[in-house]
Amino acid sequence: MSVSRLKHITSIGVEQMGDLADSLDDPEVLRLENLDTNIPPPQSALDFSREAIADDDANSYLPFFGLESIRKASTKLVGNASGNDYDWKTESIITAGGLSGILNVLLAVIEPGDEVIMTDPTYVGLINRVRLAGGVPRFISLLPSPSGWRLDREALGMVDPGPVKAMLLMSPSMPTGAVFDSDDWEALVQFSEQADCWLINDSAMERVLFDNRVAIHPASFSGMQKRVITVGSASKEYRMIGWRVGWVVGPATLLADVARVSITNVVCQTGIAMGAVAVAIASENDGIFESTKELEARRDLIIKQLKDFSVIPPHGGWSMLIDVSPLGLDGPTASDLLLRKGKIATTPMINWGGERCLNYVRIVYSNESRDRLMDIGDRFHCAFE
Repeated sequence: MSVSRLKHITSIGVEQMGDLADSLDDPEVLRLENLDTNIPPPQSALDFSREAIADDDANSYLPFFGLESIRKASTKLVGNASGNDYDWKTESIITAGGLSGILNVLLAVIEPGDEVIMTDPTYVGLINRVRLAGGVPRFISLLPSPSGWRLDREALGMVDPGPVKAMLLMSPSMPTGAVFDSDDWEALVQFSEQADCWLINDSAMERVLFDNRVAIHPASFSGMQKRVITVGSASKEYRMIGWRVGWVVGPATLLADVARVSITNVVCQTGIAMGAVAVAIASENDGIFESTKELEARRDLIIKQLKDFSVIPPHGGWSMLIDVSPLGLDGPTASDLLLRKGKIATTPMINWGGERCLNYVRIVYSNESRDRLMDIGDRFHCAFE
């Protein structure tokens, strides 16, 4: 029998779909279920990684809170994005991936029973981490339309700020690709001030933006540097999933607590990987612009191919949602049909927010090239005919 802290921890769905797709061993299956990517990391990071394998200094627990090079690089990155100055010695630590950083921050800022503002839908891994830390997710809807998703600011304004101790936000969001505009951020910042709560900014994909959108950092708003905790990662923007390097940048007093959690939880980061990520961040040829344009082209192709289906266009990120309820189906049923009849691996959105998530399947377009996606419309029709 599971311990009580796991009572509300659910599966994410991707693990089952990934294993099922792997078991088919069929190269014709489109792998659209998982956030992998076939767009390579920066060449400078690959070169550095090869050298780091033979570097004895990289084969160490030390320094526990990250190499100086990556702490400086990540602090500068967040400073440039927000227009603020941060002290890398006291206001940053390196983590074993972005989600490790998210959990460490949650353990440092909330007490059992505290509410945490999140969007609905959102990545179930974030929801599970809030619950594992003892928090209670308080969902604010993202509203779908033929032009994309938008934050339900009216619903946000109706939330009692008293029980809320943190906001955990991501823009572009997973799995929707929703991007907060300036009015959205203004409303979210105002709520953070009203609730006197932390704003945890998951910045993993903040520059993966489509249609000439511009990144907006919540710490750029007046007075918000003291409230915003930025958790970043090399996995998405730099396409360095296997390196498992993330960072937390925020107020020094809080970072001291996050550091205590970090050294108690994962202890240290991947020694052979941190320097490579520092090089990637500093590189003029980081590939973020080029990879984002490629992802945007894949998005456009899929939307065109699926014109007969209810696609909610993403404004950034690596994935999009399809509403299958107009077909008289729920997400699990549609996902099963897509795999069996269309040879497309997708993930149903059970547990990724409220009850309406049952209506959606997620498509990830970061790991299949455009030539492989050209017949996705025919595959959908085959699955649902």
